[in-house]
Amino acid sequence: MKKIALLAFVFILTFSSCSLDDNPAETFYLEVLPIESVEMPEYFVHGETYEILVTYTKPNSCYYFNDFIYEIEDQERTVAIVNTVYLNSTTSCDGEPEQVTVSFDFLVNGNETYVFKFYQGEDEDGTDQYYLVEVPVMDGRGYFDQTARD
Repeated sequence: MKKIALLAFVFILTFSSCSLDDNPAETFYLEVLPIESVEMPEYFVHGETYEILVTYTKPNSCYYFNDFIYEIEDQERTVAIVNTVYLNSTTSCDGEPEQVTVSFDFLVNGNETYVFKFYQGEDEDGTDQYYLVEVPVMDGRGYFDQTARD
């Protein structure tokens, strides 16, 4: 009798459980978006950490900030913004384009000028375009000497 009850329970559970097809899974893809503006200091002090603000436009409500692409090569830093774009048949991607500001922290551990390349999209030929920012590095002593003279 216990075996029949167990089989009946498994049979009922199998046919009454939720199907994955009833709730379509959200699909998504990642998209790199152009950076429109950047806020960063005129110079860095060696050993300090700085918050760098980056502004971009998300096209509609299906775009969500995911992360930065951050590539390092010597004193050069290439920065791009990645958004996750959700595609779900039950949600419309409404809304006007919206400017979004995100940030990352940058620890200055070198003594030479840093070159930042912020991705700004592609030109007509498909060539990546970058906004270049050079930021010199001062040691703490040079920083305090300069502010005392000003």
